[in-house]
Amino acid sequence: MTHLAVLGAGITGITTAYALLRRGYQVTVFDRHRYAAMETSYANGGQLSACNAEVWNNTATIIKGLKWMMQRDAPLLVNPKPSWHKYGWMLEFIRHIPNYRENTIQTTRMAIAAREHMFRMAEDEGIDFDLERRGILHVYHNYEDYEDAKKVNQLLVAGGLERHAVTAEEIRAIEPALQGSYYAGFFTPSDSTGDIHKFTRGLADACERHGAGLLFDADVTALTATGGGIRVDWQDAAAPAGTAPEGHSQQFDGIVICAGVASRKFARMFGDRVNIYPVKGYSITVELKDPESWPKAPYVSLLDESAKIVTARLGDTRLRVAGTAEYNGDNRNIRADRIEPLVRWTRRHFDVDTETVIPWTGLRPMMPDMMPRVAKGRQPNVFYNTGHGHLGWTLSPVTAETIADIIRAEYPRQS
Repeated sequence: MTHLAVLGAGITGITTAYALLRRGYQVTVFDRHRYAAMETSYANGGQLSACNAEVWNNTATIIKGLKWMMQRDAPLLVNPKPSWHKYGWMLEFIRHIPNYRENTIQTTRMAIAAREHMFRMAEDEGIDFDLERRGILHVYHNYEDYEDAKKVNQLLVAGGLERHAVTAEEIRAIEPALQGSYYAGFFTPSDSTGDIHKFTRGLADACERHGAGLLFDADVTALTATGGGIRVDWQDAAAPAGTAPEGHSQQFDGIVICAGVASRKFARMFGDRVNIYPVKGYSITVELKDPESWPKAPYVSLLDESAKIVTARLGDTRLRVAGTAEYNGDNRNIRADRIEPLVRWTRRHFDVDTETVIPWTGLRPMMPDMMPRVAKGRQPNVFYNTGHGHLGWTLSPVTAETIADIIRAEYPRQS
């Protein structure tokens, strides 16, 4: 039986492992953390959002980014400190502006297709992940933003998305807990939300039940193409302080790199260029402590377009609020001046108690064209499913199927 290594136990790695198991492969998953979904798949915005499939490669994004550079609480923030990787990535980002329309439509189609796989996996494996299938509501505060949104909506509809305009009165009817005044909005009834961490952990357990090996606390140090496949070298990331970590090595027939922002480093070991840049996002989880507070928080998922902030209801007792994009390298520090706008926005829009707020940050693995890398590498036994950016939760179920089919073409004897 063909034995494949999967690097990364986030949403992309685990869905990839599951798709490979369903095709009859032997699979071993590596992750440097002790559990699955402990980095970017831990506490994201929670939206399974085809309605957010617009790629960022347009002139308006660049103009806003320049305007916001000196504003510490801006939705998009760029650290101006020189970096060859950052500024090279941005130049490549600009070169993909002509592909904006095509890539937005393609991403929309992928997001719609991913739903079927996501819901099937959850149903087949009995995974409870606080799924809310109540749609996603985009709201706009003024005429100008709404008119710009109409153009984006045309591309989403061209990609097959059911999405329609709503008035200010309809916004209040769709989500009564939302306070404030709005010009208009768009509603996507077929989109949904859920807890990415609970889903990924549940699917990881399912992979283990189906025979996958899950190697946690495994810090991969080297990947080497050999005559018959791929050698993975790793160390014990949980070695006690003061002791040398034990080294390990294992041979595989092939490898799939799904390692988020670390994918760029691993790709270089095979001579491949996967130009991922880490774009930091922040979230807060508001604990809704008593039943009286539950109806005061939204159950319908929201996206405030001017603030670039999204919400997701995770069961009765939690509200996830997330947003911002920060170009600041491989920096995982939680900054108070980036968390505070999320708390302030929550207080302004909902009558909820923010006494208990859990902050979090994660690094989105973004390609310059905003499209995931789902392809073979230069080496015959190396494959990539990575670079999903802000849509990893939304797109991974379908890209996992795509890469599994590519691999099956290379190793066709599996059941």
